Amino acid sequence: MNRLLIIILEVVLILVMGHYDPEMQDVKNTYNANMMTYYEMNDGSWTCEGHTYKYRLEITGRLHNAVRDTTYVYLSNIPDITFEQAWKAGGLSSNSDDYFSPEDAVLVELK
Repeated sequence: MNRLLIIILEVVLILVMGHYDPEMQDVKNTYNANMMTYYEMNDGSWTCEGHTYKYRLEITGRLHNAVRDTTYVYLSNIPDITFEQAWKAGGLSSNSDDYFSPEDAVLVELK
């Protein structure tokens, strides 16, 4: 009987600890954006898919022949991203050099 109880407690502990993520305790806000889910941390940083970023940038401008402005929301370790860099890295460039590495910046929302 004691052995069965120990096994049950071990299984419960594994199930509970398997869902415990200590990093999630530092989350201030969760954003379910239209491209990715990302997190604002209590220390002021931003996290998305295992990468941590210093900045959340909203970059607004008008694409060629567009009727209205477009806003790209990036999490970034680069303090300044131009609108031209944003739209190219956002999927509109055929040159792979125009894209950011995941450590530098990630596009999380398009408005």
